[in-house]
Amino acid sequence: MSSTPGPARSPGAPKYRSPLAPPKSFLWTRRIALTLLGLFTATPLFVMISSSVKPLVDVQGTFDWVPSHLTFQPYVEMWSTVPLARYFVNSTVVAACSTAISVVIAIFAAYAVSRYRFRGRQVFRVTVLSTQMFPGILFLLPLYLIYVNIGNDTGITLSNTRVGLIVTYLTFTLPFSIWLLAGYFDSIPRELDEAAAVDGSGPLGTLLRIVVPAARPGIITVGVYSFMTAWGEVLFASVMTDDNTRTLAVGLRNYASENDVYWNQIMAASLVVSVPVVVAFLALQRYLIAGLTAGSVK
Repeated sequence: MSSTPGPARSPGAPKYRSPLAPPKSFLWTRRIALTLLGLFTATPLFVMISSSVKPLVDVQGTFDWVPSHLTFQPYVEMWSTVPLARYFVNSTVVAACSTAISVVIAIFAAYAVSRYRFRGRQVFRVTVLSTQMFPGILFLLPLYLIYVNIGNDTGITLSNTRVGLIVTYLTFTLPFSIWLLAGYFDSIPRELDEAAAVDGSGPLGTLLRIVVPAARPGIITVGVYSFMTAWGEVLFASVMTDDNTRTLAVGLRNYASENDVYWNQIMAASLVVSVPVVVAFLALQRYLIAGLTAGSVK
């Protein structure tokens, strides 16, 4: 069945504008706002990059947008000024372990909350979500005292260790992870579970073979959230670590000594530290958007 083409529009005729299209004033306002927001975000990043390739004398003097003396020596010296490699390993171990444990526990807990009806289910969901209202500093002293008492009573050292820091991060990444995944599991049709049960699959097999692959965006969102939280956390890491277990977020302050502050090395180290998070975010951003939008509403 052939369709008759519409009448051709003359070159001088005005372009057709849909009545539902936003007005031009809104479009220009949006462009200006996005441009200003982009400049507001890019300016500090440019200052960091510019300062990281300057000698220390130039950084301490009058700021120049374009470096007059270009050098990459700060990227070499930052590894010897402070034990940055050790801090990098500590942050990687703590962030990776806390992320893996948080994701695994959140999957099983969220599946139970989403698929099973039990007494106190709604109270549990509200309690889990309400923990996000309290600032982290309220839990700092109680957790530290708990770790000290556990060490005195059982001999298990949790303070100033990687294990203690991992457990600490689980206390405030797990509630949000469970809440987000429970909402995402609710959006997965229960008919898939029923079809798997008809085929002879048990609850665990249904979760691992059916629900988990379907909830991949939500699981990736939880993983990225847990990793970013552990990677850049400062408050708990500054109290519950020592020189051997210090993480990157806390170790960067060691570039400031009693006699001088190595601003160029701080900027170089800050850029290096941010690379893993930026790469992970850019690689998984499409999953993050899908996971947040599907998991935040039923």
